[in-house]
Amino acid sequence: MFQRMLASALIAGVAAGLIAALLHFAFVQNLIVLGEGYETGELVHFSAAGPVPAELGADGHDHIAPDATLTLKRNGLTLVFMIALYSAYGFLLVAGFGIAEAFGRKIGALEGLVWGIAGFAVFHLSPSMGLAPELPGTIGPDLTLRQFWWWMTVACTGTGIALLAYGRHWAAFALAGACLAIPHVIGAPELAGYSGKAPTELGALFAARVLGAALVVWACLGWFAGAAWAREGKRV
Repeated sequence: MFQRMLASALIAGVAAGLIAALLHFAFVQNLIVLGEGYETGELVHFSAAGPVPAELGADGHDHIAPDATLTLKRNGLTLVFMIALYSAYGFLLVAGFGIAEAFGRKIGALEGLVWGIAGFAVFHLSPSMGLAPELPGTIGPDLTLRQFWWWMTVACTGTGIALLAYGRHWAAFALAGACLAIPHVIGAPELAGYSGKAPTELGALFAARVLGAALVVWACLGWFAGAAWAREGKRV
């Protein structure tokens, strides 16, 4: 069983990690670099709308000339991090597959896809309803409080989705609704006031792209993990 879990998680994690890195390079990394520029004061955004100055790019943002060596190092570390992260997520998925199979559930690629989308809801969508992805140059509430609320939200959302999917009694569904609602009834930590160096429009675009990329990657992770799980199961 462990060999089956290891093979399935690594196959899915490496494939999903590569996709995550490609999406990050294409849609997210340039926004992070811009946010870091605003954070350090190298860039300053305009407080009033108006024509785009000539020194700005066609998208209306200042652009920082990247250092080739630093960019290569950064991209390499990002690739390694994405593969490691989604391999870890893959282990969580296949551990769930093993539990589901023990209760008579058959897991394949399509079932894995559904699990992947549920994983996105657990680790990204639900927490982002209280704590949106944070761009450099913006500020957030106390880190310890954010971490506590994030973990509580992940645990409650995961439990709620599991009860909805596998519950067989109205009490399970009622408990699922309570689990899904509790973190948001309590509420995420909030700032006393709003400020930040990066433009709010940039932060909104960053959050949208991070969540969109995460949905695609989690769907791929679930599909790959389910397909690998089914294939490895035939070899046992």
